Amino acid sequence: MRKPLIAGNWKMNTTVEEAINLARAILNGLDEKEPVETVLCPPFVSLYAVKELLKSSSIELGAQNMYFEDKGAYTGEISPAMITGLCDYVILGHSERRQYFGETDEIINKKIQKALESNLNPIVCVGENLKQNEADQTQEVITKQIKAGLSGIAATSQLVVAYEPIWAIGTGKAATGEQANATIGLIRRTLTGLWSDKIAEQVRILYGGSVTGSNITEFVSELDIDGALVGGASLKAADFLSIIQQTARQKSTQ
Repeated sequence: MRKPLIAGNWKMNTTVEEAINLARAILNGLDEKEPVETVLCPPFVSLYAVKELLKSSSIELGAQNMYFEDKGAYTGEISPAMITGLCDYVILGHSERRQYFGETDEIINKKIQKALESNLNPIVCVGENLKQNEADQTQEVITKQIKAGLSGIAATSQLVVAYEPIWAIGTGKAATGEQANATIGLIRRTLTGLWSDKIAEQVRILYGGSVTGSNITEFVSELDIDGALVGGASLKAADFLSIIQQTARQKSTQ
């Protein structure tokens, strides 16, 4: 059975002090016996401080992005070497990176390759926008993103995929559990075609997009959904802890 994973993407929120306080509140409220892998993804400037706070806990850290070169004249970028040792995970291909910073499938492919070479676990985001969804292009868009993003990459269960329909991110409008599970099933079948059924069954696939304590059970009750990449709700310790607890309860019954 795939171990459930709940990751909190704090995006461009929290000062270093606020990040420490939030991480401490999550740590203090977390039952470490819960059979759920918990990952916090604070801004780069807070990674070291949060790492120090969590070093004796089961909570893992993730970076929100990285560049695909080890070093060089890339002002403002963060290399894999800079986060290796601080992080176990790195979010790649988030829709905000694609939309606001022009990241293409080809760039994301390079980042995934470099993350794996650096022994970082990539959380690779895919998702369609509202226009594509309404035009029934979800399958086409998602399949293209997966195939292009993983082009030339050897089969690995180290990969995590997050299905984040762009029309649901930060809008308060989440997909239904049934809709999300259908698309996540498509992602798993695409991985089977690229790699193998065995690896596809080992890869964890998350849902993201207006996930809250009120709707998480709807998603994790679906067999193909292995957890969630949580945005706004991860900035409130009580909400995030509720999501973890509900996921643990639901997955323990499957």
